[in-house]
Amino acid sequence: MYTVQLKRNHERRILSGHLWVFSNELQEVPDYPAGEIVEVKNYSGRSYGLGFYNPHSLIAVRMLETDTVFDGKKLEGRIRMALEYRMKIGRDTGSMRLVYGESDFLPGLIIDKFGDYFSLQILSAGMENFIHEIVNSIKKIFPDVKAIVEKNDSHWRKIENLELRESVLFGDLPDEIEFKENNIKYKISLLSGQKTGYYLDQSDNRKFTGSISKGLSVLDCYCNQGGFALNAALGGAVEVLGIDASEDAILKAKANAELNKLTNIKFEKADVPEFLEKQISENIKWDMIILDPPAFTKSKKNVSTAKAGYAKINRLAMKSLNEGGFLVSSSCSGHITEDTFYDIIANEAGKLNQHLRLVFRGGQASDHPILSAMPETKYLKFFVFQVL
Repeated sequence: MYTVQLKRNHERRILSGHLWVFSNELQEVPDYPAGEIVEVKNYSGRSYGLGFYNPHSLIAVRMLETDTVFDGKKLEGRIRMALEYRMKIGRDTGSMRLVYGESDFLPGLIIDKFGDYFSLQILSAGMENFIHEIVNSIKKIFPDVKAIVEKNDSHWRKIENLELRESVLFGDLPDEIEFKENNIKYKISLLSGQKTGYYLDQSDNRKFTGSISKGLSVLDCYCNQGGFALNAALGGAVEVLGIDASEDAILKAKANAELNKLTNIKFEKADVPEFLEKQISENIKWDMIILDPPAFTKSKKNVSTAKAGYAKINRLAMKSLNEGGFLVSSSCSGHITEDTFYDIIANEAGKLNQHLRLVFRGGQASDHPILSAMPETKYLKFFVFQVL
């Protein structure tokens, strides 16, 4: 068994429950093969258990929360535990995040379930060595599985020195699959869709947004495949317009609206800031504006630029709202904290002499659980304000 040793007085974070050991916390960074399982010891030789090792990554070790063995049997057991948790909290539906990496003690593994179809991402070199065991575990736990795809195109794989690839690992995958979320039907392409095919983390926030949309005119910015817009339309909005800069996203959103026979909704290809500025110049107002942009930064060095971007779109949206209208604003940038995001919006409201009344504070859905010792597992911020 390979071993790595922490520097003196660098074990406190690991003892608190954090599951990453950074390369600068090690006495040395041995040239062990990437993905090997190593035993982590402190300066005096005390063992803290096993972890996946990668000498090429800033995250040198991803702890496995075991001091005996990690094999295919243990991996299958943890996937079963992940499913049991989701069944216990009522998430065993047609679609859910089945495994959320470190939060399910399966570091670097993401599995999303869409009915009988599964989409996975492997984000660590260690988990890459278990790809066959992952597929076999899914097949064993879900005997009705029709297809399993890998969406291994994340920038995190570059950091782990892993190749990018997308492929069907098992079964027959049609061009599109159908699933339901919040009683809304969707058709998506698992291979051509973003991330694992669809953003399941906003499911609860979409449901709340739909619940307050009755009788409102709603503008959904960065609408992607229509999630928020469709929930608003089903919730009884008198008018819904979804906009996105991607022509492909707009086509898919339109198809999803037709699939649900919703007639109070339209979609249009547009750049969000440009569209909002035009709305302001033409004095067109909305009762609700939804902002769900992609991450504005994936690194600390771009945080200031991201903050300016969030300030701009929230300012433009508030200018485009009717008196008493709702600003629905979200950020999935992990380097922007919830307090920082709140302050950005509040500061822009102050500049406009507007008052904000917080209606709802949300986050990632409960099938994306957060480890208290790992702030990295908490990334999604979501606010609904009434602008007065």
